[in-house]
Parts: sequence; C-alpha cells; structure tokens
Amino acid sequence: MRLILRVLAGGAAVLFAVVCYLYLTLPDVRPLRERAPETTAFMELRAREARARGETPRRRHRWVGYNRISEHLKRAVLVAEDSAFWEHEGIDVEQIQRSLEINLERRRILRGASTITQQLAKNLYLSPSRDPLRKLRELFIARRLEAELGKRRILELYLNVIEWGDGIYGAEAAARAYFGRSAASLSPREAALLAAAIINPRLYNPARPGGRLLARQRLILRRMRYVEPPPPE
Repeated sequence: MRLILRVLAGGAAVLFAVVCYLYLTLPDVRPLRERAPETTAFMELRAREARARGETPRRRHRWVGYNRISEHLKRAVLVAEDSAFWEHEGIDVEQIQRSLEINLERRRILRGASTITQQLAKNLYLSPSRDPLRKLRELFIARRLEAELGKRRILELYLNVIEWGDGIYGAEAAARAYFGRSAASLSPREAALLAAAIINPRLYNPARPGGRLLARQRLILRRMRYVEPPPPE
C-alpha cells in the first residue's frame, strides 16, 4: 500500500510540474488586441513542408478588418465550426463530452470538439498533431485568448489567419482566389461553401466542389438563419 501511495504521489507531482511548465511558458497574447499577426505556426509549418518537397512556399494572405468580412461568412463559419461560440469561454465542455462518447464507442478518434478559440490557438502557436501535451497547451492558450481578447476580436483573428487551401490564408485571400471578389461581398452560397471547406481545406476545393462539399454547403445554408454574429461597430 505504501508503494502504491508513493507511486500515486509521484505521478501527481509530475503531472503538477507539467501543468505548471505548460502554463508558465504560454505565449503572450496581449499584443493581439491591437496588432495583426505577421505569420502563424501553421503558415510556417506549410512553408517548411513545401521546402522539404523542394518547392517554393506559397502564401496568399491579406488582412481585413471585422467589418470588411461578409456577415454571411461569419454566420456560415459559426454554423460549421462552433455554433456555441458566443456562449462558451473557449472550451465547449458539452461538445468534448459528446466527442469522447462517440470516439470511445467507435474505439478510434472520429470526432473532434475544438472551438473556434481552440482552432485559433492551434493555428497561431501550435501544430496539427494529436499529442496530449499539445492539446493541453491548446486548452490553456484558448482560455488565455478568451481572457485577454473579446469574442469579436477572436473571430476576426480566426477569419483572417485560418488555412483555406494550398497557400491561401484568411477570408480575403480565399474570397478572391475562389470567387474573384472581396470577403465583404460574398453571397450566402459562397460563404457556406467556404465554411464547408474549413474541415479539410487541403482536400476540399471550393473552386471545384465535389458531392460531399456541396452537401455540407447545403446543410450550412439551412442553418445559417439561426446563428447571428454581433452587430458591426
């Protein structure tokens, strides 16, 4: 019994040390209140992958303010990625529970539960790996983003940095690449198609949508009327 207690105490001490280390080494997100990030961890990862293949990295990225992004796109992205965005504090516990139940039932990871805030944390600072420590760090960063930035700013950052195809980042670059227009002028159908592609932007191409992408677009279109972004300033 004493040996078991020692093992448990040692494990708890190690876990506490890991959590403290992760917390103390979190990035400072406060500059994001006023400044747009010049690059992200995902952009740098894609650039390294391209160079490893002997290719020149491509990056199409143009920052636009929140009010210069179509309200249709905001609604569509919320429907597709995080319909409870305005209610949670960076982590959607209910969705995590549902995902765990599904994954345990199927005995493999089939469903994620990342909120928009978690996805932003991953894009800005981390990697797409499923390492448990990486995931824990993502949760800590998401909570810090929620504490330091408003929901509106988090959504603005997200829409401006996420990957939307090979070398295409952010809503403005995606709108111009796929539809030849600005992010502000996207129609509901175009917005739903872009939002549908977020799940796997390197597989689903809005310029040549297949059956699965079009099915997601139709589903998002039906649900968009029930999700509202905050009013513009």
